[in-house]
Amino acid sequence: MPSRWKLFLIVAFVTMACDQVTKFWARDALPVHPVGCAIPDDVVEGRCVGINDPVIDGYWDWRLSFNQGSAFGLFHSQGGARVFLSIVGFLALGAMVWMVKKAKDDQKWLVWALGLVAGGAVGNLIDRVYFGVVTDFVLWHTPAREAKSAYRYVNEWPVFNVADVALVIGVGIMLFVSGDDKKAREKKQAAKAEKKPAAASE
Repeated sequence: MPSRWKLFLIVAFVTMACDQVTKFWARDALPVHPVGCAIPDDVVEGRCVGINDPVIDGYWDWRLSFNQGSAFGLFHSQGGARVFLSIVGFLALGAMVWMVKKAKDDQKWLVWALGLVAGGAVGNLIDRVYFGVVTDFVLWHTPAREAKSAYRYVNEWPVFNVADVALVIGVGIMLFVSGDDKKAREKKQAAKAEKKPAAASE
């Protein structure tokens, strides 16, 4: 097996495993109100809510929640969202595999990025197929004097998970690497262009 495939599979598996382990912990350990509600059904139906559990007071909390949309709760919707987003997840995974196939063994940063995206996509896909919703639990917010309710802050980022973080980092690395590759190709083309007039003059 080529080294790029080994790296891709290791990164994707570790990412997916970290995502699933932390989601299991969140569903099992994070506080909800009222106590004893069914997870995730009662939370999704609004009969139960996750309670903020501070990590860094004023900035970072744990809070169990579930979304039917994509990363960071985007495109939240009902009905066909589960099927549509599951299909998108499978297509994204297929695209990552295709890109690894086209990549070279020395493109380690690209392969790392593809592994992160694939692992994140699979992590959220497992939730969506098994539960119908994605488990989120990381809440970032800015300090606020007043909260909208006992369980909501005024200034808060959409709740997210490890898979979402992996997707964002992976896509960011891919964009950075693609920019470097473009510059490298332009330099090679410029060097070839300079050699041609020199060869012609000889």
